[in-house]
Amino acid sequence: MNSTPDAISRPAMRALTPIEARVLSVLVEKQHTVPDTYPLSLNSLTSGCNQKTARAPVMNVTDAEVLTAIDGLKRLSLVLEGSSSRVPRFEHNLNRVLGVPSQSAALLTVLMLRGPQTAAELRLNASRLHDFADISSVEVFLQELADHEPARVVKLPRTPGERESRWMHLLCGEVSVAAGDGYAEEAERRVSDDSSLTAEVETLKADQQRLSEEVARLQAMVRHMAAELGINLDGVAPPES
Repeated sequence: MNSTPDAISRPAMRALTPIEARVLSVLVEKQHTVPDTYPLSLNSLTSGCNQKTARAPVMNVTDAEVLTAIDGLKRLSLVLEGSSSRVPRFEHNLNRVLGVPSQSAALLTVLMLRGPQTAAELRLNASRLHDFADISSVEVFLQELADHEPARVVKLPRTPGERESRWMHLLCGEVSVAAGDGYAEEAERRVSDDSSLTAEVETLKADQQRLSEEVARLQAMVRHMAAELGINLDGVAPPES
């Protein structure tokens, strides 16, 4: 297990706004997934916040809203602005401010990006940020975050039909079971939308196959009729019989 970095000594951190949490988590994510373009420009950061995939809920924020969130995160020392580029670029300082190791930072990041998830889902979704050996190791770091003072995550009660409990971050303040259910409904809706899209694609593929077969049948018919009429479709007259 990695050692925990020293936390910056300061009063208890205020709750983040949803946009601040999105900005912070996008910075952590992109540090690992696109290191060549990190730290991020404002344009890249806004695009990352508005991604349609791997996000719950999906947001549609403006550059101005992202800049407001950055200002708030700067005051908490969670985001730093680089000075070595003509274009302002931003990087996170999450590990040091919260005093958490990279494993815990990865879990918090995925929770901020995707909402409540089970330990198994977190292991899968955090794989590009940290390669956890197994689900048990994920649960160890989750429990450490839950036992932290103040707690950084909470384990939600299982709802009817769920086999495993989901975890939710607390960086935006205390949460209710209803809030967790709202994320679950959003996830279910997205799964349903994805299923509908898959069905539509399969229908289009079937239509394309049917049309291809119809064109081939018509081509064969035309060639047969042309042969009976002595017409060479390739532009060369057939030999005299």
